[in-house]
Amino acid sequence: MGKIIVFMNISLDGVIQSPATLEEDPRDGFKHGGWAAPYAAMPSAGEAMANCGGLLLGRWTYEDFYRAWHVRRAEFSNYMDNTQKYVVSKTLKEPLTWENSTLINGNVADALLKLKKEQEKDLVIMDSGELIRSLMHSNLIDEYVLLIHPLVLGEGRRLFADGVPFTSHKLISIKTTDKGVIAATYQPADSK
Repeated sequence: MGKIIVFMNISLDGVIQSPATLEEDPRDGFKHGGWAAPYAAMPSAGEAMANCGGLLLGRWTYEDFYRAWHVRRAEFSNYMDNTQKYVVSKTLKEPLTWENSTLINGNVADALLKLKKEQEKDLVIMDSGELIRSLMHSNLIDEYVLLIHPLVLGEGRRLFADGVPFTSHKLISIKTTDKGVIAATYQPADSK
C-alpha cells in the first residue's frame, strides 16, 4: 500500500504560497512570490520522490503546473508529462487536458483511501495547500517532507492555518542544506 506524502516548501512562519515564481500564486495581493527559488532546496530532499507513483494535486496547482511544465521542453518536463497525476477538483471535467491525468471528485476521502490501497508506490502532494488541509481532517496524510526556509514572510497562505485538527508528529529524518534550509520528515505520532 502506498502512502500520501506532502512535499512542501515552507517559510519559518508557515507560509507556503508561491514559492517558485512571482506570478505563481498572487492571490490576496501576495508580493513575495519566488521566495524559495534562491535556496534551490528541492534536490536535497529528492529521496521523498524516489518511491513516487503519482502526483496528487488540487485544481489550482494542477493548472499552474500544466502552464509551467507542459510547454517547457526540459528533462523535468518529460517527467511531469509522463507521471500519473490525480487531480482533486469540484469544477474540472473529464477529459483533463494534461496527459496521464485522472480526475477525483465526489467523496474524495473514500476515493483516496481506495487509491492508496491500490498503489504500491507513494502519492506525492506538491503545493496544493487547500487539498492538504482538507486531507488533514480525514487523517489521510502519512508523511510530511517540509523544506523549512530560513526566512519570515509575514503574510501569505499557510500550511497549518487556523482550523486544522490537532495532531502530533514524530521526526523521522532531518537534513540541512548549505543555504540553511532544513529538510524535515515527519509522520503522525500514531503511525507505525
